[in-house]
Amino acid sequence: MRRQKRDRLGRAHSNGYQAGLSGRNKENCPYQNHDARSEWLGGWREAVTDRNSGLFK
Repeated sequence: MRRQKRDRLGRAHSNGYQAGLSGRNKENCPYQNHDARSEWLGGWREAVTDRNSGLFK
């Protein structure tokens, strides 16, 4: 069961990263669960930082 939970949170992080790369607003987070929302926002912040530092256009 823990593995499924980790996979779900990893997927939330990945989805947040993709949203950040595509320029979506952080207010568009689709998750209501606190843990998943935190992971999504973490991925979003990471992507925005990467995009601003010039890794992606």
